Amino acid sequence: MRYRPLGDLRVSAIGLGAMPLSVEGRPDETRALATVHAALDAGVTLLDTADSYHLPGEDPGHNERLLARALASYGGDTDGVLVATKGGRGRPAGTDWTVNGDPRHLKAAAEASLRRLGVEAIGLYQLHKPDPAVPFEDSVGALRDLLDEGKIRLAGVSNTDAGQIRRARAVLGDRLVCVQNRYSPAVGDSEPEVRLAAELGLAFLPWSPLGGLARSPLDGPARPGEADERRLGAFHEVARERGVSPQQVCLAWLLALSPTVIPIPGASRPETVRDSAGAADLVLDGDELRRLAAAAREERARRT
Repeated sequence: MRYRPLGDLRVSAIGLGAMPLSVEGRPDETRALATVHAALDAGVTLLDTADSYHLPGEDPGHNERLLARALASYGGDTDGVLVATKGGRGRPAGTDWTVNGDPRHLKAAAEASLRRLGVEAIGLYQLHKPDPAVPFEDSVGALRDLLDEGKIRLAGVSNTDAGQIRRARAVLGDRLVCVQNRYSPAVGDSEPEVRLAAELGLAFLPWSPLGGLARSPLDGPARPGEADERRLGAFHEVARERGVSPQQVCLAWLLALSPTVIPIPGASRPETVRDSAGAADLVLDGDELRRLAAAAREERARRT
């Protein structure tokens, strides 16, 4: 495993997005724990979760408790593992995901996450999504207060644009360490944020990084032809040439975009997480990177 900076820490270049272990289609607990353990065995030291990763209206904080059990039952050393969680979204029954950036809510949510994770301080706490009903600086100010109180060690923002990242930086200074936005071969809306993160020295954590090659639980049912290999064909071609999976090629391509990029692919099976971790050692050459970038541009244009 290779490592990259995140604030004053170094974490695995590939993280684990734990969301699929707790939402619709989730595996049973035995397989879920085995998946987290396989990630740790492969050298993954960044585990990404959120208080809202659970079934709609059922068992809030399920994913956080699952990760706590996985770490407690792991037979190896977990001292270097960073658990990153998020607050500010909800999944009530019968409705879509909600957003609540009220500082009082965020502070209470962080306290609840602390209890579920069973830690004295949350390693990395992120504002899950800006709330249009709450001044952004007020929401980020809650993270500042949590840092000052020692309840969180690092702070980040998610689903933010470049202007919001700069505003968060103005509130938190160097204590803002990362940005987590959607970014993949199929979804490139966060190109400006990838560049800004590199400029500011912030880690950029692409969520749903395999978009176009695999689906996020947020995507809903697949549409006919969605897995058509003729789309993003270069990723499949390079994979065949290298003798690896297209997903591993995709993650290696993301790593090559910037030294601050740390993909957090989701997984629900041990073999999937082992394959993803292998991308840290896959170095693509210039011709391969050009072919993959062209395929991504074509796929994004097709979707617009």
